[in-house]
Amino acid sequence: MQGKKWIFILSAIAILAVTGGISFQYYSFVFSKTVVGEVIGVERVTQPTAIIGGNAPASQLYSFAIAIRDKNSEIHTASSEDRQWAVVQKGQCAEAKFLPYPPWVLDKSGTFFGARLIRLFDCPGAKTAETITPPPAQPSSEASPSAAAVNPTPAAASSGSPN
Repeated sequence: MQGKKWIFILSAIAILAVTGGISFQYYSFVFSKTVVGEVIGVERVTQPTAIIGGNAPASQLYSFAIAIRDKNSEIHTASSEDRQWAVVQKGQCAEAKFLPYPPWVLDKSGTFFGARLIRLFDCPGAKTAETITPPPAQPSSEASPSAAAVNPTPAAASSGSPN
């Protein structure tokens, strides 16, 4: 009876230690947040022209600051070194996974890094290039000389030709 009790206690401690270790090591993945909404800002942190000529790592070249407004009008911000953010434009909708800094990183606790772009799409109700039609041309009351040269009237076309 006494041996079974110790085995149970040691097993519980081992399970807690493994769970704690996984949570500690993979904190950002375990506590990540998925954000879906309109991209209201995506900017390069360092301009490529500032890096050319220097020995800056590629991570600085592809470093972005991202802001997404969700359906509750809350704005979520993060930084990222994901090259996919280079094609994202303001006004598009995106689904992104934001990874939080762990609480033991005191100077960055409560902020997000490593925003991963999962899906990029047109916002519902937004006008796309296919749905935007140019306004109809307004007929002018005065004929322009260039229009007469392109579309000659029958009288103008027959007046200069011999029969």
